[in-house]
Amino acid sequence: MWLSNKRPRALNYAVTKKWAKSWKKIENCIAHYKAILRREEIEWATKWLQNAKVFVLAKFKKYSININKI
Repeated sequence: MWLSNKRPRALNYAVTKKWAKSWKKIENCIAHYKAILRREEIEWATKWLQNAKVFVLAKFKKYSININKI
């Protein structure tokens, strides 16, 4: 029943936008970055943390967030 391979069009969630519809994407991104920094202090710089930091920094660039103001 209603089987289709298209993306759901009813969702109000845009991955690349930071509008009101995006809910708490920016807040979550900043919180994730702070959590990674806390883990780096405890665990040092593991490969997993380095990769996670690359992803978060890419999100900051996409959402045009300045890292120095966090």
